[in-house]
Amino acid sequence: MPNTKSAIRRVRRVKKQTLVNRVRKGKYKAANKLMEQLLKKKDKSEAKKYLSKFQSILMQVAKSGAVSKKTASRKISRVTKNITK
Repeated sequence: MPNTKSAIRRVRRVKKQTLVNRVRKGKYKAANKLMEQLLKKKDKSEAKKYLSKFQSILMQVAKSGAVSKKTASRKISRVTKNITK
């Protein structure tokens, strides 16, 4: 239980931030899932169309810090490699 005024405010802020991060991670997971489905169906034309949006979503989430930038870059790199080969 927080004892000081600042600790009480911090707890309140952390709750709000947790909700925001959950939404961001949800967007990240949804984008990954959709891309995996496109790759699994061997639908490379659709995957190429979705690639720019996929990159955008992953970098937005990484920029906010919900997911590490290196993790997002690695995902993008691997997906791009799968689409081009």
